[in-house]
Amino acid sequence: MNDAVINDILIVGAGPVGLTLAAVLARHGVRARMVDKLPAPSPYCRAIGITPRTLEVMDDLGLAGALVEAGIWLDGLRTYIHGSPARETENDFSDLPYAQLGVPQYATERLLAGHLADLGIPIERGVELTGLKPDGEGVEASFADGSSARFAYVVGCDGAHSAARRALGIAFEGEAWPMEFMLGDVHIDWDLPPGRGLPRGRALFALRPIPEAPPDLFVAIPLPERGRYRVSMVAPERLGAPGQGTGHGIQIDRPGATLDDLQEVADRLLPEPPTLSDLRWSSIFRISMRLAARYGSGRVFIAGDACHIHPPTGGQGMNTGIQDAYNLGWKLAAVARGEAGPALLASYEAERRPVAEAVIARTVEQSLNFGRPRPPEDRLADTQLLVNYRGGPLSVGGAVGPVEPGDRLPEVQGLRRHGLGFPLRLADAVRGPDIVLLVAVRGGEVLALEALAARLRVTVRAPLRVVAVAPGDAVLEAPPGVSLFYDAAGMFAAAFGPAPAALIVRPDKYVGWAGAAGDAEGMLDYLTGVLGLVAE
Repeated sequence: MNDAVINDILIVGAGPVGLTLAAVLARHGVRARMVDKLPAPSPYCRAIGITPRTLEVMDDLGLAGALVEAGIWLDGLRTYIHGSPARETENDFSDLPYAQLGVPQYATERLLAGHLADLGIPIERGVELTGLKPDGEGVEASFADGSSARFAYVVGCDGAHSAARRALGIAFEGEAWPMEFMLGDVHIDWDLPPGRGLPRGRALFALRPIPEAPPDLFVAIPLPERGRYRVSMVAPERLGAPGQGTGHGIQIDRPGATLDDLQEVADRLLPEPPTLSDLRWSSIFRISMRLAARYGSGRVFIAGDACHIHPPTGGQGMNTGIQDAYNLGWKLAAVARGEAGPALLASYEAERRPVAEAVIARTVEQSLNFGRPRPPEDRLADTQLLVNYRGGPLSVGGAVGPVEPGDRLPEVQGLRRHGLGFPLRLADAVRGPDIVLLVAVRGGEVLALEALAARLRVTVRAPLRVVAVAPGDAVLEAPPGVSLFYDAAGMFAAAFGPAPAALIVRPDKYVGWAGAAGDAEGMLDYLTGVLGLVAE
């Protein structure tokens, strides 16, 4: 047995994925060590779009408000197809809890890093991982300065060129597009409307199809500063270089495009070319489509771009990675705290790898049909609200109304609670790191929840809360250990159906188990058998 000190968890990479993972672990009481090989945060705006589902994640972590203040709502799109009149498209997400938000990646990283700093969790910069030696009891990590340390678990959130993935020898198969692209942060002086009132933004796509070749295109995404946009387009061959290795994303060591290079494309594709100015930075980048053969090995896991890369269409990459971290984080924390057995960690790959496969397929298809109108039913595709784990290893039980195990917990508004003079969302009722038993009650059965709640809590070591929702016209007594809400607006019954039922809601706000409100044995079997929670 090795007598070396074993720390809990090492996170390699301090981008949005690694920062989110550290935040999720911290709210479960697990402090991770974070390292990043860059001496300072990247100034590049690799990603902008934050999906409604990611905003729900950030809401749960207490960061949605700060992101909204730092961002710009992506409310619409103007499309120019060569030879056709302009087409205006509105993004109406008024029926969702959040719309599509635009925040430069460096701002997202700054907010997450500030949150971790408030929790006393530093980021060790200029620390490069060079090797991993896992064994049955831990992982020895080696660094470029010659030092090493042992950890119980390591998570590589270190991007497409992941040192953690390479150290494990995990295949990262796929292909790259033959052409390269230019990216720039510029000011544009034009008449493009800002949207339905500031701070809102409208993007622009201009496209000229070329037979049997990639289209000529110009894309402008608004940034949260008046008149500023991130523009992208196909790079001319004179600026290109042969693709090597992973060949994905911004190449920091490559010279970028000039303002004249960007202006040339705008002049060629836009009917009334605007003036581009004040180029703050630019880059040449390449797009690949790759998926890791595995999401880890033993005590080492990978997440985000270390697992999956694909075209940026729809802004899915960073968001998929953040949700990787949200999925893995609560499981890793439960195991690290001794609340669950290590078998729970196998569900990470089983649940998240199919999501990445679907994202890759969808973004490639969207890119090949770039500029064509999308059917109305695709409206929610890029919001990531439809991602589910139905049929997965942690999804057990029957449907409750339209909601099935593995589904994201639906948005429900208009709940009321005694003593509060304002309405609440279901997200408010279940917010936090605990597992939640959510029970629809109709009357006196709410009193029986006191005994059920006590039994569940003394059976498993993991924190568990009980939330009951009663009809809006009910007058009930809330027993100790049960949080009682009233369905004043009728939205809870509309979302789950009228029959009393119970759901076990995972810490990442997906439904794990669904069944009868009195099925205590089914609940215990799920908690101890499926989740593998350790009994007291």
